[in-house]
Amino acid sequence: MFKYAELKEHQREKRELFQPALNLRTHRALSWLYRAEQEADDDDARFLFLWIAFNAAYANEARDTGEFTERTMLQQFLQRLVDSDKEKLLDRIVWEQFSSSIRVLIDNQYVFQPFWRFQLGSITEKEWRDAFDKSKSAAHRALGKADTTKVLAIIFDRLYTLRNQLVHGGSTWSSQVNRAQLRDGTNILGYLVPTIIHLMMENHKQLWGDACYPVID
Repeated sequence: MFKYAELKEHQREKRELFQPALNLRTHRALSWLYRAEQEADDDDARFLFLWIAFNAAYANEARDTGEFTERTMLQQFLQRLVDSDKEKLLDRIVWEQFSSSIRVLIDNQYVFQPFWRFQLGSITEKEWRDAFDKSKSAAHRALGKADTTKVLAIIFDRLYTLRNQLVHGGSTWSSQVNRAQLRDGTNILGYLVPTIIHLMMENHKQLWGDACYPVID
């Protein structure tokens, strides 16, 4: 697993080659990765800092997205990462290091947003169960085909629900409830986020887009 110190040293060595937007992205993402590494004993805090690091690396300033949804843009971003990953680092994370945890996460209704929409009365039980079955079927087909991009997109969809539970106060700090998915989600992010930063720096000639909230003099 890549660590902050190694990635920061690489960024300092190569940043003159980076476009300004990538320099800003990696600088911000690494700052939050550094903070996450200080929370080894607090999964709640570590997850949130890792998510901020991921957003710093990935998120684009919203403009006219037209027909493209946030989910579509994320999948395109993930596809670019997978296509650029000559060392197959993401493949190893998905298929070797966390294959069991990923399958458990995919089958966990508590990190599936329509389940919570049903609890609020927004949709019927049949609707959320049908959506869950469809989502799991798509995930298991992707797993069967070793489709790393699709599996990553589904993982981030599940982790986004986990993120919402924490950010919107839908979870108690250090709670004993739903610890398994938080622990697994944090460990998965702990490998994915630094790998994503590494791949972006290694492929600095690609256009990764303008960062959100650019620095204004």
